[in-house]
Amino acid sequence: MLMNMDRELLQIIGVTLRMSFFSTLISCLVGMPLGVVMAKSTFKGKRTIRKIIGTFMGLPPVVAGLIVYLLFTRYGPFGSLGLLFTVEIMVIAQCMLIIPVVINLTESILSVNVKGLTETAKGLNFSKSKTAFLLLTENRFSLMSVVLTAFGRSIAEVGAVSLVGGNIQWKTRVMTTAIMLETNKGNFTFALALGIVLLLISLAVNILASVMTKEDIK
Repeated sequence: MLMNMDRELLQIIGVTLRMSFFSTLISCLVGMPLGVVMAKSTFKGKRTIRKIIGTFMGLPPVVAGLIVYLLFTRYGPFGSLGLLFTVEIMVIAQCMLIIPVVINLTESILSVNVKGLTETAKGLNFSKSKTAFLLLTENRFSLMSVVLTAFGRSIAEVGAVSLVGGNIQWKTRVMTTAIMLETNKGNFTFALALGIVLLLISLAVNILASVMTKEDIK
């Protein structure tokens, strides 16, 4: 029984890390370029877009999960894909929550020195893509903290992933949903073990974010 518990613990950790990794990767690949556009561009409706992004930043996870569930349920527009109750659908739900955060944080970081770097890029006759690349590389340490924040948001989420993933044993069960389930069952030893692992991962992320911030200050 103990061996089976250890196997399940490792499997849950593996699913959690896989889901969080791809959620963070996709969110940053989508959110950071959009954050660059928001930081360096002036266009009509920018204030409205900021308000929409702010609204999605405050979107309750269960609402995000419900929206994704309705889209991918058997009778939804994407039901034929058969993604409901898979790790992939959990990643999609996570991205819905994380991308607005990445956009907002990226814009806030780049806005500090966007004017000077844009003028430098113009003087060097850089293209738009090269200018965007310059903004990202010059703020790489601060942007790394955005990546770690996105990862922290992903790994700590419970509402959306529970709704669309179904918390299925050996398939879509992650640390947060497992902790909730095992606590309700009274299996506090297993829940505590998962909680300790989750705390250690969160601690490691916070330490990395702190180191990156110090490097950026230097």
